[in-house]
Amino acid sequence: MLEEQHDNLQDADGKLNSDLNESLPTSNEVEAYPATAENVNQNALNAIDESNAEEGEDETLRDRHEIPLLDYDTLSMEALVEELQKLVATDKVMSIKEHIDEIKKAFLAKYYHFIEEKKEEFHNENPDTTEDFQYHLPLKSTFDHHYTAYKNKKNTHFKSLETNLKSNLENRLAIVEELKELINPQENIKDTLKHFNELRERWKSAGPIPKDKYNHVWNNYHFHVENFYDILHLDREARDVDFKHNLEQKHKIIERVAILAEEADINKAFRELQDLHRIWKEDIGPVSREHRDTIWNQFSDYTKQIHDKREQLFEKQRGNEVENLSNKKLIIAEIEELGTVKVSTHSLWLLQIEKVEALRTAFFNAGKVPADVNEETWAAFKTAVRNFNSFKNSFYKDIKKDQNDNLAKKNALVAKAVELQNSTDFAVTTPIMKKIQEEWKQVGHVPRKYSDKIWKEFKAACNHYFNQLKEHKSEENAEEIEAFDKKKTYLESLREFQLVGEHKADLEAIKAHIETWKSFGRVPQQRRHIEGKFNKILDALFDKLSLSKKEGDMMRFANRLDNLSENNDTRKIENEKIFIIRKIDEVQNEIFQLENNIQFFTNTKNAKKENSIVLEVRKNIAIHKETLDTWKEKLEQLRNLNQE
Repeated sequence: MLEEQHDNLQDADGKLNSDLNESLPTSNEVEAYPATAENVNQNALNAIDESNAEEGEDETLRDRHEIPLLDYDTLSMEALVEELQKLVATDKVMSIKEHIDEIKKAFLAKYYHFIEEKKEEFHNENPDTTEDFQYHLPLKSTFDHHYTAYKNKKNTHFKSLETNLKSNLENRLAIVEELKELINPQENIKDTLKHFNELRERWKSAGPIPKDKYNHVWNNYHFHVENFYDILHLDREARDVDFKHNLEQKHKIIERVAILAEEADINKAFRELQDLHRIWKEDIGPVSREHRDTIWNQFSDYTKQIHDKREQLFEKQRGNEVENLSNKKLIIAEIEELGTVKVSTHSLWLLQIEKVEALRTAFFNAGKVPADVNEETWAAFKTAVRNFNSFKNSFYKDIKKDQNDNLAKKNALVAKAVELQNSTDFAVTTPIMKKIQEEWKQVGHVPRKYSDKIWKEFKAACNHYFNQLKEHKSEENAEEIEAFDKKKTYLESLREFQLVGEHKADLEAIKAHIETWKSFGRVPQQRRHIEGKFNKILDALFDKLSLSKKEGDMMRFANRLDNLSENNDTRKIENEKIFIIRKIDEVQNEIFQLENNIQFFTNTKNAKKENSIVLEVRKNIAIHKETLDTWKEKLEQLRNLNQE
């Protein structure tokens, strides 16, 4: 079957000049599509032509549609390098060009911003330095490595492509020239048709050509193919069969495009539409003149529908970009505002810095903005952050003197800790070391470059001392356990002790038991309940003696004080002192109230009748005074204990 390649020329099928020596037409003389659709649907058709011309130059570009184009502005530098590495690993060099360009732009913007901040930090910390600022980010080296690999692959691809494009263009132009010379009335028609079909096969396999020559060369080729059909006056029956077949094929394409017009995935529909236009133009021959405009108008109308939907999608994306721009402007305004708020403490500055970091993250996550304002928006963002940092740094410059003073204080504490770290006088040194640690906590920040060093020195000295203290306490603990075991055994034997009934002998025996108990020493903290059991036995023995209440009470108190003193329990001793002082106040108040009551009764007319009541009150006063003397004596013993 005789097949033509394309019928998209308005003057195809016999309307061309029949002069066999007609020269090759210019691009203005050859129309890309029939005039009936040109004005209405031209934008859609141009978009298809442009994409097909681009992919006609480099067939690998068709694969770019399968690689998602991410919103790279929202990714971190680490994520961008990871995406770059993944893309460069593919062989589709030109398919990833747009992706790589976007990654490069996003990465370098964030990298240079990062370096600017590090440079600013360096000069703020070293205002008098003459050294040049240097900062090495390993991630940048990794980025450069992968990007260089991409450039090398792209250059290799371009060199190969450039050679092939030039050769293929020359080959196709030669085929067009042969078509121009093909028509020879003296030549046998069969030989001419054979030569014609050979030229068409050579054309199909001629390979890609430069995109700026694509449409012009294709249209010239079809111009001379159509000219060949019309000038030779081919067999009408064979031509009609060919036209019918081509019409069926084009109807199938139109049916498919009608379905694509309803496709939800607009980009997918447009990509397939490109392929269908390429097939319509390159693989299917012409149809009869009576159907030509009709089917072409149907095809171009559906093309416009898909194109319009694609434009709506782009418009929506542009709307999103405008919204992103608005959000980014608000973020920039917030950062600018924070760059004017004065705060006076380090903790408040940390909150301000945290807010700016959150806004920076929000800026990077806000998405793309219109391309024509991208650089302007990025510059405004950098300026806002830089101004905030300058404002912040002015505060830290003011407190740098305080930090140096703090450094001197901490160095003094380090020296003191180092001096005491080998001390074995634990009773004296431990409170001092704890006080040093508390003082360290109270001292403020020091310059960052010294912070880790002095902290390690201080921590090492403290750890050394307290490790020794821990070992010492472990040794003491063994002695305390031994004392507990002795007291436990002695307590069992004491339960069998009986008074002989002679006051002096019994009192001396009890005192001897107390001294023996003390001689065993201190018991572990968690086992001091045994002291309570011993005291209960003493209380029972004291109750059996004919002691005065005060005498028994004072003996019990003396034993209690001995226990507190032995265990060096300063907290309980202090609590005991507070308790006794409170009791003294209470008893004195009671005495004062009772004495007021006596005054009331003695002033009444019936004082004699109330004499029994007055006597009772006086008796209570005497009891309270005796109690008061006991409490005061306890307080005196307690104070003597503190002085010791």
